[in-house]
Amino acid sequence: MAEDTYRTLRAPVEGLYKEKGSKFIARAYAVRSEEEVKEILQALRKEYFDARHHCYAYLLGADKATYRANDDGEPNHSAGDPILGQIRAAGLSNVLVVVIRYFGGVKLGVGGLIHAYKTATAEALALAQIEERHETALLTVQFSYEQMNDIMRVVKDFDLPVLQQDFQLDCRLTVEVRTSLVPQVQALFEKHGLVQQ
Repeated sequence: MAEDTYRTLRAPVEGLYKEKGSKFIARAYAVRSEEEVKEILQALRKEYFDARHHCYAYLLGADKATYRANDDGEPNHSAGDPILGQIRAAGLSNVLVVVIRYFGGVKLGVGGLIHAYKTATAEALALAQIEERHETALLTVQFSYEQMNDIMRVVKDFDLPVLQQDFQLDCRLTVEVRTSLVPQVQALFEKHGLVQQ
């Protein structure tokens, strides 16, 4: 796999594990940023407002360098770490898994909790469709109308998604570029316009 390639979920999935009356609902999502993680967590806390714990872990980046595991009140390392371990074991990145726990009245002990959080996460990830994606960067190029054909040729040749366009006195285009192609695309754009990252 290329350095800027990672495996992630095609769509959100849900898994469920029950143990001694406790219910562990695992929700897994493809995410791109810590900001997106916060938004999903807020939404799940509202949706499952009556649950005792919202434990989670996420892993970001093709290099898998950004990660976090949170036990949300469960004993240390009994929830977040087992969730993160399952994400890593599946070879995924840019993934958030939140396991919502409804307490059933019987304590499971640390070993039981580790098993429950690990199993709920594994159940969700087993249902996921996995796809390869590439890390991307945004490039904005400013150019004149006379340079439009040259710029649009680069966009077409590299099949770049256009996220914003503004054609007024000067033309401005923001595109999404695969990280490994940024230097090449940037050089071609700079021949015809002014590039900002």
